[in-house]
Amino acid sequence: MKKRAYISVYDKTNIEKAAKTLEKAGYEIISTGNTCKYLKEKGINAIESSSITGFSELLSGKVKSLHPEIFASLLANKEEIKTLNFAPFSVLIVNLYPFENYTGQNENIETLVKNIDIGGVALLRAGAKNYENVAVITDSKDYDLDFENLTLLDRKKLALKVFAKTSRYDSLILEELSKNFELENDYKNINFIKKQELRYGENPHQSAALYDFSESILDYEILNGKELSYNNILDATGAINIVSEFFDVNAAVIVKHSNPSGAALGVTLEDAWDKALDCDPLSAFGGIVAFSRKVNIEIAKKLTAMFLEVVIAPDFEPDALKQLKTKKNLRVIKINTPLEKYKDILSGEIRLTPFGALIQQVDKKELDIETFKTVTKEKPTQEMIEDMVFAYKIVKHLKSNAIVIAKDLKTIGLCGGQTSRVGAVEIALMRTVDSAKDAILASDGFFPATDNITVAAQHRIKGIIQPGGSIKDKEVIELADKLNICMITTGIRHFKH
Repeated sequence: MKKRAYISVYDKTNIEKAAKTLEKAGYEIISTGNTCKYLKEKGINAIESSSITGFSELLSGKVKSLHPEIFASLLANKEEIKTLNFAPFSVLIVNLYPFENYTGQNENIETLVKNIDIGGVALLRAGAKNYENVAVITDSKDYDLDFENLTLLDRKKLALKVFAKTSRYDSLILEELSKNFELENDYKNINFIKKQELRYGENPHQSAALYDFSESILDYEILNGKELSYNNILDATGAINIVSEFFDVNAAVIVKHSNPSGAALGVTLEDAWDKALDCDPLSAFGGIVAFSRKVNIEIAKKLTAMFLEVVIAPDFEPDALKQLKTKKNLRVIKINTPLEKYKDILSGEIRLTPFGALIQQVDKKELDIETFKTVTKEKPTQEMIEDMVFAYKIVKHLKSNAIVIAKDLKTIGLCGGQTSRVGAVEIALMRTVDSAKDAILASDGFFPATDNITVAAQHRIKGIIQPGGSIKDKEVIELADKLNICMITTGIRHFKH
């Protein structure tokens, strides 16, 4: 019985290479429409599928492969093949309309529907279901395979590629049409595509890999250094999250173990760096650093004078990049996504638990000065308000319970991840690098008791910003009044677990 291959592709890049290999191996090549025309132009003796189905394409090409003889030739096993009066297909090469090219662009429904592939998906699933008898190719990287000598393991791998691709394809359609129709659906399909293996996870005994996924992601370039590790990526994410809060000013942040050890705004970017480093020079060792503006040579010299793991910025001056590259292991990352648009690409957070997958919106809630509520007799100065806004944007990125002490647009004491609110206040104040006199204190959650205010007053904190909402708010405010502390409530809680 003659050998047959079926080829129908949207993306025709290098398809003639695979077709010539099959033709040389004695395969009869059946093809459709534009693919058949293209192969013939390349000198390949392709046969139009209509010659075996007995009918031409219908509905302007929407229906061309959906025919019993085509699918029987793909689905028949070795016993069933004996009952057919035509040869089976033992090789199938198909790729799909590029629906993914039209996602996330607010395309009209006509364009989206036009680019939903029907026949291609059906062909792929049929061939992959019968993987023992059909080698299914949907990835151009597999055009170089020796189709004549594929093992069963090879065929299984090819089949899995098919089901991974069709699963992702259907997920993209579901998500995009849900947005276009403005309708909720009960399914959240997020397809992960392996980008690279990592050396290890959080610890050397844990394996890990980096995956692209169907949601929008950061556009970046690694300009220098070793590959990013698992922990580097987590810390870099934390650093970018914080510095993007200050995209329109000169900002610098240093992160260790997913928490900031120092952050500041400055008249210049170099000034911001000096202030951020001053908050906790010891913890900066081996840190991840992010900037809101282009890094110059003066900053680069200071960065290379110490040990850092990663430096991140929207851009680097040529001399600065040359200086940073003198540290061969230092990872230097250029962020191409504008920081002012960074939050737009953060569509959700996923946590896998034994109970199931937790999915929530990213905490994008902005602090609105117009909705501030001064609840004490003491009123804030303009400088205090600026420090409060700065500190409140930082505190949302620390693990709860979180406290930030700030002064002159610089963190001077931070604490996160504590089980006690007053404990967090005490630790943050204990860590202050400067006097806390006239500084402000930001809390991610409300104060459940007055002990926090007492501790703050002992360190001469001048102002407090917190969500409010405790059943003891009245007592907390009364004590703040008694101690001449200004207090603002925001109505916005920023727990981070």
